[in-house]
Amino acid sequence: MDIKPGKYRHFKGNMYEVVGVAKHSETLEEMVVYRALYGDGELWVRPASMWNETVARGGETFKRFEYIGE
Repeated sequence: MDIKPGKYRHFKGNMYEVVGVAKHSETLEEMVVYRALYGDGELWVRPASMWNETVARGGETFKRFEYIGE
């Protein structure tokens, strides 16, 4: 899966920074490790398979996360 480190915009508008891609210790599923660029800057993980999904809202389709740059 091609998920590069850098800044991303979530389809709802918040900004995040991808730290890297890790593997789940039990399932070996790829997980995206990312930090919120607002609030307390918490670290989050999300299955990589969800990262590149598209989301349908109000009759429109959006990328869940859109790469902005480094």
